[in-house]
Amino acid sequence: SRNTAPAIALGIKYCIEKLKCAEDEVIFVSPSDHIISPVDKFVEYIRKAEKVAEDGYVVTFGIKPNRAETGYGYIKIKEQDSEVENKDFFEVEKFVEKPNAETAKRYVAEGNYFWNSGMFAFSIGTMVEEFNRYVPEIGKILNLSFDKMIKNFSKMPEISIDYAVMEKSDKTVTIPLDLYWNDIGSWDSLYDVLNKDKEGNVIIGDIVTIDTKNTLIIGNKRLIAAVGLEDNLIIETDDAILIAKRGKSQKVKDIFELIKKDKRVEADEHVTTYRPWGSYTVLEEGPQYKIKRIVVKPKEKLSLQRHYHRSEHWIVVKGTAKVTIKDKEIFLHENESVYVPKSALHRLENPGKIPLEIIEVQIGEYLREDDIEGLMIYMDADFLFPGHVFGLGF
Repeated sequence: SRNTAPAIALGIKYCIEKLKCAEDEVIFVSPSDHIISPVDKFVEYIRKAEKVAEDGYVVTFGIKPNRAETGYGYIKIKEQDSEVENKDFFEVEKFVEKPNAETAKRYVAEGNYFWNSGMFAFSIGTMVEEFNRYVPEIGKILNLSFDKMIKNFSKMPEISIDYAVMEKSDKTVTIPLDLYWNDIGSWDSLYDVLNKDKEGNVIIGDIVTIDTKNTLIIGNKRLIAAVGLEDNLIIETDDAILIAKRGKSQKVKDIFELIKKDKRVEADEHVTTYRPWGSYTVLEEGPQYKIKRIVVKPKEKLSLQRHYHRSEHWIVVKGTAKVTIKDKEIFLHENESVYVPKSALHRLENPGKIPLEIIEVQIGEYLREDDIEGLMIYMDADFLFPGHVFGLGF
């Protein structure tokens, strides 16, 4: 992930090159974790924003604050004598970062501050101009083809669209939204919108509680028992378990930065990882071994590849596998297996009509995912997104 500015730039290039969009066509950008209602009223706001964006403005959507929220950024608008003729829109005076509690109270009292929803509307041509003007390193890569942009995605600066463009541009306006909006981008906000039991708890999963109040507990696979807790967040996933006080979930990103700083594998790899061809799940790992469940979609195949530090054993549990090892091809069915030596070119393919499932046992002195040499790229760029690695099977 390179944050929102590179992602938006890549989306613009996709629209230009793959969808053949003209420069005056308007793009609407929105996070995926918002609750907005009523939908038909929201669509009306988007249509209004489209008209303003067609005139060369970059439109933001402001939310009228109903409390002194410290978890959102704010937009300060200018007076109504704006250049924008439509009175529903206002020029942006400035963007401000997440404030402390006292500053947030002042913003709410003054009345000309709105929460920054993170939603935008702009024409393709306008945003390309703004990238070239304010973030030339992104603008330069925007001149490449879509496929080359994907290859160079990691070279773009890791920066949000707010920092990159919105806070600098003189073309930004905002439209205040008069409807229900909630950003469920944090565990605290998720607790706020979910139904609660008589003790104020949100319970999802196999959970047993005693004397526990106003707490969010989400279980995945294991039984969770909670005793004597109040105002807590407990989230169990395959990757990790989060335990935090309610009101502190914004600090999850700080925990993640610590994990990255410590170079822990959890910062880069998930227990289950999805690829265009299917997915794999790490079932168990220890010194010099790792066990995975691999699922390959019908008619899909992995790249031709080799590993220098590990050998692999494949056991088919469902479906039919077409396996290439060096210059030989074999077919494996349920309860059949094959051994893949170190440094041997190999490929896994599902020629059938149902998903192929195999258990893979890796043995070796180095079992990270970067021990791989891809000899043939089998990924269609039309289906690639940032994070997929060319030529990598896993």
